[in-house]
Amino acid sequence: MNDDLVVEAGDVHWLRADVALAAAARRQAAQLARGLCFSEDRVARVELCVTEMATNLLKHAHDGSLALRVVRTDGRAAVECLSLDNGPGIDDLHRALLDGTSTAGSLGIGMGAIGRLADVSGVHSLHGRGTVVQARFWTDGQVPAPRPVEAGGLTRPISGERMCGDTWSVRTANGHGPDALLLMMCDGLGHGPLAARAAERAGSAFRESTRTSPADVLQDVHQNLRGTRGAAVAIALVDVAARRVRLSGVGNVTALVATADTRHGLLSMPGIVGVQMPRPRTFEAAFPPGAALVMHTDGLSGRWKPADFPGLFAQAPVVAAAQILNQAAVRRDDAGVVVAAYRQR
Repeated sequence: MNDDLVVEAGDVHWLRADVALAAAARRQAAQLARGLCFSEDRVARVELCVTEMATNLLKHAHDGSLALRVVRTDGRAAVECLSLDNGPGIDDLHRALLDGTSTAGSLGIGMGAIGRLADVSGVHSLHGRGTVVQARFWTDGQVPAPRPVEAGGLTRPISGERMCGDTWSVRTANGHGPDALLLMMCDGLGHGPLAARAAERAGSAFRESTRTSPADVLQDVHQNLRGTRGAAVAIALVDVAARRVRLSGVGNVTALVATADTRHGLLSMPGIVGVQMPRPRTFEAAFPPGAALVMHTDGLSGRWKPADFPGLFAQAPVVAAAQILNQAAVRRDDAGVVVAAYRQR
């Protein structure tokens, strides 16, 4: 495994909102926390947090889900809990973040207590459209120092499948400065175990490649996907020193550089990585402070606009990724999205 790995998709446990949501979420979250050797006190904090998330979904949202997973980055691990719903949104977010606020008979600890319990938290809400809530618990309770460019993403399998054919991964890009990152977004053709196998092979090739040119890394992925059903894959280099993004992609992966109200698309070539891939071409775009690189599979509609998501890219990349998936994953397919955000200083 490449020691330069920053973060990758991993396994995500999705729980749909129903009457048993709180109990199921507590069991799954506790299992993940104990698997990372959390103390029982911290396990209890995680359980309380997901219980409030679940209760809020059932009491306030039209419909929604919880996504629970282990996040591994820079040699450290955390349990992450994400709540995604499809409305009605939070009218007064400031009030909702105050401890003790409860409008429909939930625990009454308030969403603010989720932030107090968690080591890292975030909330993004769109009026009438939906809310994403994040809570992350590190094994030692210490939050890693931020990077100039932070990255995060989320995948969700098609309904009825446990394995997801979409995946993403992020690693450092040696030779392009200490803050440069390489990102991969992969969509294994179709869905189910065979698509997941192709995605796993792509992730392995991306991690193990020692090259940093997007076109060269894409060639490594292509070679490793031979004998599979193939995939759509895009590789992006975020060059902080040059303030540029360079991308090489083949297949239907959407990639764009977004600001608060603009988007600049980066093209991918037609073809299938691992089966029939044309000679890669590299496309570039400016990447100024405050911008975000968004890459997603065709399980999400590409028609969304940054202006439709006010305040989104001021949030952590994982919150931004979750809200884009929450709003744009309207097709019956696997869905995956990764976001890299260049923080202004």
